[in-house]
Formats: sequence, structure tokens, C-alpha cells
Amino acid sequence: MGRDGRRSRGSNCFSANSELGPATRKERRLEFRRGLRHPGWVTEAWQRWKGVGFALLAALLFGLSTPLAKSVSPLVQPGLLAGLLYLGSGIGLGIYSLFQLARPQKGAREASLKRTDAPWLAGAILTGGVVGPLLLMWGLVQTPASSASLLLNLEGVFTALLAWFVFKENFDARIAWGMALIATGGACLSWIGRPERGLPWGALAIVGACLAWAVDNNLTRKVSAGDPVQIAMLKGLVAGSVNTAIGILLGAKLPGGGVLLKVGLIGFFGYGISLTFFVLALRHIGTARTGAYFSTAPFVGAAVAVLLVGDALTVGLVLAAILMALGVWLHLTERHEHLHHHEPMEHEHLHTHDEHHQHAHFPSDPPGEPHSHSHRHEALTHSHPHYPDIHHRHGH
Repeated sequence: MGRDGRRSRGSNCFSANSELGPATRKERRLEFRRGLRHPGWVTEAWQRWKGVGFALLAALLFGLSTPLAKSVSPLVQPGLLAGLLYLGSGIGLGIYSLFQLARPQKGAREASLKRTDAPWLAGAILTGGVVGPLLLMWGLVQTPASSASLLLNLEGVFTALLAWFVFKENFDARIAWGMALIATGGACLSWIGRPERGLPWGALAIVGACLAWAVDNNLTRKVSAGDPVQIAMLKGLVAGSVNTAIGILLGAKLPGGGVLLKVGLIGFFGYGISLTFFVLALRHIGTARTGAYFSTAPFVGAAVAVLLVGDALTVGLVLAAILMALGVWLHLTERHEHLHHHEPMEHEHLHTHDEHHQHAHFPSDPPGEPHSHSHRHEALTHSHPHYPDIHHRHGH
């Protein structure tokens, strides 16, 4: 036994499997599974709210990045700025990863990406890392930072629509009404203010960026069991390199060292760390719900733009904020519970030994909890509150 009274790694009953008969192996396997059950506080509710927390942290960081990016946009061409923001995220996370590799591994390690993840990740990088940032930076030049921040709520709407109707994630009337309120707030915001001839091209560019990121979000969910830092780092390095190269080829000039450092820091926190938290949220609560919680990001950006940048606080801005806040509240207060069936499956990700993870272990598996190793889920039918995480992608 370990110092804390739990079974130590040395007592792993599989360490002597070759000396045991089939019946004995089965008995000790069950004993081992009981010994590694998760603590009582690791419940479904905790797992859900952990996902919500990750989504809100991602929203906070990304919301802050919008007015900050707006503040440097007069100094850097939009396409180049998009590339430098993503390069900042990729380089920063790359440095973090190198430090992690150099240190003795004491804590839990995430599962590495697999070859089968490559097509999904490539599609996510193209839509979310190249097309989306280019449209956003172009739209920011022609749109006030507060309006741009709130308009970004449409990313959650598009994310949900794709998740529901293309990727078949479950939803109900409450979630649909929440989406409608967010969409209405975005529509009001697009047409509020002084009358303009023609279409509001800046606002439409930001809407296009939201659609590109919605595709990105749904594709990223496919690989969300893997290492979130690795996912965010690859997105940043590839998307940043492409956007930076395009910007330079189009004649953009690199800014001075001070501006480069500022842009890199904005990208590291507002894109890199934010995306890392976002991937973790996808793992725990699914795409549509993560998108809904992430849609609080524009409120952070709008508040900063009004308080620090000097954008006007208009009646239309307040109306859009109220409608979007109501929509987000409907998403946050959803409860989903019914009898459902889990088909047998095998995968690898960081996990604790909750009701869904009562599986066999072998000497080569890492000790402690949480840990990551390839494991098999047997068929299971039960009822409890749940959300479309990586274990609940069943039909309805």
C-alpha cells in the first residue's frame, strides 16, 4: 500500500499475470478496478462544470485580445497581423512544450495526436487558422472594436448549427431559443448606428470569420481527446506561417521589435492559451455548448473597448448585449438526462476512473490519476445528466 493508504504501483495485480490462471486474473482485475475508482468528488456534475470553466477561461482571454489587436491594427497590415498573432501563439506554446519535455514528468501527460487525426486537424487549421483570421483582421479595420467584439457571438451560433445538423449533436427547444436570441442580437448589432450606403462589409467580413471558426470548432472536436497544447501549437505555427507569408508577399512590412513583442504576447494569451482551454472544453461538453459559453468573449472585449479604447456606448450596443446575454443564459442553464447506451469503443485520452472508466490496467500503464493510456470501454446502459463529451455522442 502507498503512504496515503491507496494501492501503490508496485501492487499492480497485473505485474504477475503470467503466473496466474484465468480465474485468478479475473478476480484480481476486478479488485484492481475497485482500488482505482475515482474520488467521490469526481462526479458528472464536476466534469461538466470543469468543461464550462475551460470554455469561460478561453472566452475571457480571447475577448481581451480583440480590442488589444484593434489597438495595433493601424501599425500592421491586417493579413500580416493575423499571421503574427498566430505565430505568437504557436511559438509561445512551442517554448512551453520544450520546457515540459526537458523537465522530469511528475504529473499527468496528455495523449499525443495520431495519424488518423491529421485530416481533421488540417481542415481545422485551414478554416480557423487561415481564412478566419484574415477575414477578422480586415473587418476590424472597418468596424468599431466594441461592435466587432459583440458580433463575434455569431461564431457560437454557426458552431451550434453545424454541430446539430451536420455533426448530429443533440439539442432541444431551450438551446434553439438561446441560439435565436444570440443571432437576433448579432443582426441588430450589424445594422445599428449611422446609416450607410450599401452593405456593411466590415461586419460581413467578421460574420465570415465566425463561420470559418465554426467549421474549425467542429473539426477540432474530432481530435479533442489528444493533447490540447499540441493541437493549439500546430494551429498557431502553421496558420501563423501561412498568414505571415501571404502578408509579406502582398507588400506588408514587419513592424518594429516593440510592436512585434506586443503582438506576440497578444497572440500567445488570446489565441494560444485560449485555444488550449477551448479544446479541453470541447472534450468535456461538446461543440455547440462550448461555442455557447465561448460567446461570452465579446462581452469582455466590448467592455474593454468602451472603458479603455473610447468606443461609444450606444442604445443599440446595449440592446444587442441584452439579447446575446439571454441567449447565453439559456445555454448555461440546460439540463439533459435520459437512459442511453454506450457502444464498446477503444481510445486514448487523459482520464480518471469514473463510472465510464472501469477498465483493466497493465504494468506499462502510467501510475496515478489522472493518466493517459489506450483503454477499452465495454457496452454500458445507464441514465444520468450528461452532455456530448467524447463519451456521449449517441443518437437521440
